This record gives sequence, C-alpha cells and structure tokens, in this order.
Amino acid sequence: MAETNTQLIERIYGCFNARDIDGVLATLAEDVAWANGMDGGHEHGRDAVRAYWTRQWAVVSPHVEPVATSERAEGVLAVEVIQTIRDLDGRPLAGQSHGLKDKTVFHVFQICDGRITRFDIEDH
Repeated sequence: MAETNTQLIERIYGCFNARDIDGVLATLAEDVAWANGMDGGHEHGRDAVRAYWTRQWAVVSPHVEPVATSERAEGVLAVEVIQTIRDLDGRPLAGQSHGLKDKTVFHVFQICDGRITRFDIEDH
C-alpha cells in the first residue's frame, strides 16, 4: 500500500526530531527547494539541505511538533507546528543572531509523486 502524503509528513517529522537526516533526505526530490529558517531564502537540492541542517544542528537543537495538518490544494499540505529551539545543552536560547526562535508556524509542503519538491515556512 502506498504511503499517503500525510503519512509521509508524519514520518519526516519523526526523522527530523531524531536527527535522522538520511531518513528525511530520502523523501525529498533531488531538486527540492527547502526554506532556510535560520538565514532566510531557500536551499536547493538534497546536498544543500544536508549542509544547512548540519550547520544548524551544530549551533542549536530544534524540535518541531506537528499539531494540525490541512490540505490546501492537490499535493500541498500545510502543517501547523510548535517549533522549540534550544541550545546544545537543552537550555532556552538567549541573544541568538539567527532567525530561529520558539513559536508556532506553518510548514507548507509541495509533494509530487511521493517526494517533497518544495518546503516553505509561514509565520502563524
């Protein structure tokens, strides 16, 4: 039985929170456009997403908890998430210079043929 788009999204959140980068990258299209929540803009391609997360996880410990999912259009899912960002010792951040912080946001995924082709972040 084929995995639904909602099941795909649930799986990638589990992989992301477990720091299973290969588990997430396997769900992405080769030419994925992925929002860079730290610096703005988008990363393009799996290798760029890997480099972005490797850099991000070297300075902060993010956790994203999906709380609601809705379909906006065919192949477009919006996921309301609670984003929690801690330092590498698990403490709340203070004085950070990047764009990551604790808040509720929408993650918007475009999915085609079982692969994520685009990921955007919308402020709540």
